[in-house]
Parts: sequence; structure tokens; C-alpha cells
Amino acid sequence: MGLHTFQGGVHPFEGKDLSKDKPIKELLPKGDLTFLMSQHIGAPAKPVVAKGDHILRGQLLAEAGGFVSAPVYSSVSGTVKSIEKHRNATGDMVDAIIVENDGQYEEVPFTETPDFHKLSKEEILSKIKDAGIVGMGGAGFPTHVKLAPKNPDQIDYIIANCAECEPYLTCDYRMMVEHPEKLVRGLQIILSLFDNAKGVLAIENNKPDCIKEFSELVKDDPRISVVELQTKYPQGGERQIIHAVTGRDIYSKMLPADAGCIVDNVETICAIDDAVTEGKPLMERIFTVSGDAVTDPRNFKVLTGTSIQEILDAADGLKAPAAKMISGGPMMGFAMFDLDVPVTKTTSALLCFTEDEASKYETTPCINCGRCVDACPERLIPAHLSKLSEHGDKASFEKQYGLECIECGSCSYVCPARRPLAQEIRTMKKQILADKRKQKK
Repeated sequence: MGLHTFQGGVHPFEGKDLSKDKPIKELLPKGDLTFLMSQHIGAPAKPVVAKGDHILRGQLLAEAGGFVSAPVYSSVSGTVKSIEKHRNATGDMVDAIIVENDGQYEEVPFTETPDFHKLSKEEILSKIKDAGIVGMGGAGFPTHVKLAPKNPDQIDYIIANCAECEPYLTCDYRMMVEHPEKLVRGLQIILSLFDNAKGVLAIENNKPDCIKEFSELVKDDPRISVVELQTKYPQGGERQIIHAVTGRDIYSKMLPADAGCIVDNVETICAIDDAVTEGKPLMERIFTVSGDAVTDPRNFKVLTGTSIQEILDAADGLKAPAAKMISGGPMMGFAMFDLDVPVTKTTSALLCFTEDEASKYETTPCINCGRCVDACPERLIPAHLSKLSEHGDKASFEKQYGLECIECGSCSYVCPARRPLAQEIRTMKKQILADKRKQKK
């Protein structure tokens, strides 16, 4: 049987060898911690503490601000220093709680449930909700909402997204290597919520050790199987992995649940295991520091709220000046100008490069070569959509299915004219979606 995949995509330099064999190292922060209230899609969390309050690790700092929202917990013990605006990785100023770390890490008591089978579906969902778990692959959608679709009996696939298709990132890989039992148990917990679903561990074939390990771990579980994916970007995209595993297609006005699927990434599923079996809220994650400018590329277990500058320092800083720094992966991450920003639930990596590849080439006119069309996983015509964006033609952009773009950047990557196709399409999408939101008010 051939490898599971999708149409289109690209094969960028992986860069994973820099950090994939580096075991996870626990990093305890030294300075103040900054907990952003907007670490998820939806309404920001609302502070429930005040300046001067003494808090414990695992204590609630902010409650969910609405149905589509998630609470925020302290990852350290200490004192609330202030509640103020702070910059996030994209440069926006958002509400934040600053905590002075006392270095003691005194914890609130957690209620463990080693045998999750003793819990009802409602109790499991409540634990996931109360723990503040969101999609940790970057989207940040509150997980308790995703796991409560309108028609749970129509869900027949729970897909563990083990692709990690972004170059350089190895945090999910290290979790799979070092804690495979957590991923399997987390998937089993999700399956307990859906009577008719099968579990799939979808793993790219550049991780043969993981494919072998998980195939052995689940051989006696009739509800879970391992699917081997072709190594290709963006194989880990939600639409792409659903098509690769099931052959089903979804578009922008659909949810994965409409196709009978739920997709969660490795860290999210492991966080579900922590919440349900150990009673722990989401307050830490695995974080990759990599790139040719970094002295010691590696993977850290970091506490939410930790300064990204402090994590880079733990990797022995830079061995050469960085021309570009990126939060997340090089294909869909954000360029950074300041490292005084905190780790959030969705922050997966810091990449530092000695050259800014994207800016050293001159943009030239489109030569109508069609490479962007071949690369587009959504089967769009990026060059045409880009021109519509340049001319501000919103009506034609929508008519040509511009809102179906997943902003993966494959088109920009293959363009010989070095045109910023994905950026121009993203800009037009934002304008159209903003207009639609205004019309609803």
C-alpha cells in the first residue's frame, strides 16, 4: 500500500537534524513570568487575581471569557506583580498578568485519576475544559469545544497529528520518542468520548522509529492504528491530514467534525492525558530552539509565561548574529523583532538564522510558470489571487475561492519570481473577513 498523502505541497529543507536527537531538557525560569490573557482563539481570559496576591503553581489566574475561550493557570508560585498590557509574538499589545517567581514551585493539590475508565464522558470533558487545554500546534482552538460536536455519534475518526511537517521543529518528535505512552493514553481518552470512532496515529515516514514504536504499542488495541504519511509540507495541515488519512475533503465553511473527523496534535493529546489522569492544568510545553545561528539547538520543557529570551540563553545564545528570528516554523511562523515575549500554550519554537533568505532576492514579474498552482494543496491559482489582492478586487477574490487558502506559504516557496504570494493573499483574506464581521454587527 502506498503512502498516504494529498495533492500539491512542497519539500523544503527539513533542518531537523540540528535538534531531533537532543533529549528534552527541563528549564525552570529565573525571572518574572508573563501570562497573556489571549493564548487561544476566542474571547480573552478574565483575571481572577489582583496585584499583591500570593499564588501557587497550578492556581487559576484567569477564567474563560466566554464559551469559546480557555482559563489560564500559573506555572510557578510567587506574587502577582501587576496586570498590564504586554507584547505578544506577533507584536500586538494584549492584557497580561505578571508574576514574580519565588523559585519555590509550591503547587495546589491535583486530583489524580489513573484509571480514566472510571470517569463519565461529562467528567472527562469537564477536566479538559477546566485545565485550559487548547490546540497547541498553533491554532489555539479550545479543545473542550472541539471535543463536543453537535453529533458525536457521527464522528468516526480521531486523528493524532504526528506529522510535524514544519522544517526545524522537533518538539512533537521528542514527545513521541520520550513519552509514547502519554500520546497513546491521551488518544484512548479522546476515543472514550466517541463510541463509533477509530483512532489514527498519522506519522510522516521521516520518523521510522516512531512508526515502529507506535505500531508495537497499539497492536492489541482494535480501535487504534498507525497510518504512514508521505513526508511533505503541509502534510500536518488539518485539511491535508484528513484527506491523506480518510480521502475526505473539507473547505473553509466546514469543520472537521462535518467530515466525521477530529484532529489534535501530539502536545494537545498529551496535555489531555495530564489533565484527565493527573489532574494538572496546562502550564508547560515542549519548545524547540534551532537554526544555524543558535549555539546549541535543542528541545526544552518550558513553563508558560517564560521569556523567550531566557530560553535562547539556555541554549547558550547565538554563535553568530541572527538576521532573522521566527516564532514557530519557517513556513507559517512569525518574524520577531523582540524576544521579550512570553511562551504561550501555542508557542512551539524559536528559530534563529544567519541569513534572511526571503529578503535577499529581488521580486520580479510573474512569468506564468504555474509552479504555484502545482504546489497549492487547495488547488487554487495563487498568482491570480495575488494580483486580485494587489488591485483590491475583493469580489473577484472571493469568486475565485481565495478564502479557501490555508496560508501555508507553499506558493511563495516555489515561486521563481520570489513574489510574496501567500502574504498578499493573506492580506486580502483578512480584509474580507473583517468586512464580514462588521456586517454581522
